Amino acid sequence: MFHRRRATMAAFLLPAIVIYGAFMLYPLARGVYLSMTDSLGGPIANFVGTEQYRAMADDPKVTAALWHTVLYAAVVVVAQNGLGLLFASLLFRRPKVRKTLSVVLLTPTLVSPVMAAFIWSYLFAPEGGINALLGVLGLDSLQHVWLGDTSTALYAVAAVNVWMFAGYSCAIFLAGYMSVPTDLLDAAAVDGASGWQRFRSVEWPMLAPALTVNVTLSLIGSLKVFEFPLVLTNGGPAGATDTLTMLVYRNVFGGGKFAFGIAVSVLLLVTVVVLSSATSSLLRLRERRI
Repeated sequence: MFHRRRATMAAFLLPAIVIYGAFMLYPLARGVYLSMTDSLGGPIANFVGTEQYRAMADDPKVTAALWHTVLYAAVVVVAQNGLGLLFASLLFRRPKVRKTLSVVLLTPTLVSPVMAAFIWSYLFAPEGGINALLGVLGLDSLQHVWLGDTSTALYAVAAVNVWMFAGYSCAIFLAGYMSVPTDLLDAAAVDGASGWQRFRSVEWPMLAPALTVNVTLSLIGSLKVFEFPLVLTNGGPAGATDTLTMLVYRNVFGGGKFAFGIAVSVLLLVTVVVLSSATSSLLRLRERRI
């Protein structure tokens, strides 16, 4: 009976294991192997060991792209989750408009990233909507070539990412707010705690699981960003918005350096795994301490 049960379980698991191995594990192993060859994308590939990785370590463009990727992710994670938490806190305190405003905040996530990037490229243009609005408000001194300046381009691209997914973070935080016991909030109010004291001592600790989910998802998504820098700046100006995904795309599909591009993709994979795992572990440790 026991062996029959194990055989039944194995039979149900086998299709999933085969699919996972065929579409996840094999491509991953194949990619790592190709990164150690001189492949140009064709059937001929000679094993060269770590040559591509040594070339990658000596390439300043890879170092710059890695820094841009990490900086971009840091800006997006902080801004997106900060805004999401602020919106969730406000909506939690206003139940009459909660559903309506939640739908409004989630609407940008329904737009494809490519379409959103095209829309914002017009808004960020020198004669676009943002500079026009600043002119109407009498803030002409703040008008700027947002996507054409190396000091602002990366942050402008990050702002589009934040605009698109802040509502998603808000929804997760709002779900966390719904799990906060009202008895605790009522008791804190009776004890004379201010709004900030209630947030710091009651709400913030109870939102730890939602924070873990939000930070992990936003970190992984922003490290893998591709559509926004591709459409908005194509990596410019002067490489200021080049990310690891842009280098992979440029080398694999247009640069004639297929194996080098695959090596950069392996670097991206390691970066995502290390940073997301470390961040998630630290946040879960914080959950257990609360």
